[in-house]
Amino acid sequence: MKGWRSRLKLNTIHAKLLATYLMLTAFGTSLMASYILWSFHAYFMRTRQTDLDNWTSALGESVADALEEQDISRVKLLVQRYGAPQTVTLRVFNGKGSLIATSDPKLDKRVSDWYKVPGMQQAFQNVAAQGVAKGVLSNEDRLYIARPIQRNGKFLGVLRMSITLKQFQRQFLRVIWSVLGTLVVTILLCALISSRFARSLSKPIEIMRNFAIRMGSGHFGDKLIIQQNNELDQLAAELNRMSERLASLDQERRVFLANVSHELRTPISNVQVTVDALKGGAYEEAELRDRFFQTIENETKRLSRLIHDLLDLGRLEAGVSELEKQTISLRGLINRAVNAVEPRMQAAGVTMQVNVAELQIQGDSERLLQAILNLLDNAIKHSRPDSQVSISGYSEGKKAIIKIQDQGKGIDEVDLPRIFEQFYTTDPSRKGSGNGLGLAIAKRIIEAHQGSITASSFSNQGATFTISLPMQV
Repeated sequence: MKGWRSRLKLNTIHAKLLATYLMLTAFGTSLMASYILWSFHAYFMRTRQTDLDNWTSALGESVADALEEQDISRVKLLVQRYGAPQTVTLRVFNGKGSLIATSDPKLDKRVSDWYKVPGMQQAFQNVAAQGVAKGVLSNEDRLYIARPIQRNGKFLGVLRMSITLKQFQRQFLRVIWSVLGTLVVTILLCALISSRFARSLSKPIEIMRNFAIRMGSGHFGDKLIIQQNNELDQLAAELNRMSERLASLDQERRVFLANVSHELRTPISNVQVTVDALKGGAYEEAELRDRFFQTIENETKRLSRLIHDLLDLGRLEAGVSELEKQTISLRGLINRAVNAVEPRMQAAGVTMQVNVAELQIQGDSERLLQAILNLLDNAIKHSRPDSQVSISGYSEGKKAIIKIQDQGKGIDEVDLPRIFEQFYTTDPSRKGSGNGLGLAIAKRIIEAHQGSITASSFSNQGATFTISLPMQV
């Protein structure tokens, strides 16, 4: 059901895109076709009206000459000659409004009132009129012009010429059908193109949906390839980065769980073996019993430290460990850390050189002390006997820099990028009694203070840890 709904949504996206493209295409092409037809019709009517105006203007001069000479036969001859085509109707009226010549006498005998014919009333008032109207006693559209005939300012009569629009309307109807056919073909072609274009947009969405579903089901690390050269490419790139990050986090989780299981199993196994030995009668020998009890105590403390560090690391990574920020003297913070590790230094035969400037930083003093103690513990653990650990602190721009350097064997170049990972103890020369969480916790504490920590090392020259913290503004 869920897959069917997702498919329905994608089909809906495709349908909406297709409908939008078709609506825009249909609207645009219809608007263009309408404009073309309107322009064609207006141009034809304008052209024919101009022709009528020119014809009646020229013919009106000849008729005016004949009327001025009262040569009615000549007027009739002109009307018969120029009104001979079936598409043209020509009429001439005298100044009193009487019809004296017509190219269609049979029809005109049926007209009782010429003042009701379009354009005649204006023409008899010595005003030219033109336009489109129904034919005299017919329903066909005709283009007409009614022109008053004048000579030397004297009104002699009216000349009315009209032409039928039937042939033009038939031609225009064919043009309309041609345009509509072209419009339909264009819309169909655009529908095909729009469908492919809409699918080219909805298909990547479907691919990304399936990709997201796979990620949601735990299949991380897959590669999504979308070649659209638009925002979908950017979205695909972000999904790929998310997949890679989730795959990395999943791998880290698996490694972390494996390491935790191993670290917890070892002290528990040691305690279990020791308890079994005591149950088997080892408690009867005082020296052996005391040694076994010491083993149980040591493993219990080790287990307690591990659980404490795991909880501490979890709180730091989850961001639920609140920092009690205050102004801290960097020199005072370093001195507290050195005093805390002094017994261990003496036991390991390591001396400490401190050169820290008087700087003020903002942060949680206890958390920062914990980070520095972890670094000093690491430095002492891997220092050679009769060697020196040096601590320096100075300002660099708006940052306070702390450097802790030991004189041990150093860190192998292969291991250097991974030393801040939880439980990472690959290099045998760096192993000790710790649980592999000290450097990871120190890194999380420094980053929680908007700082950074890096490590550098040269073969047989020890390791240097550099902390950068914002100074108090």
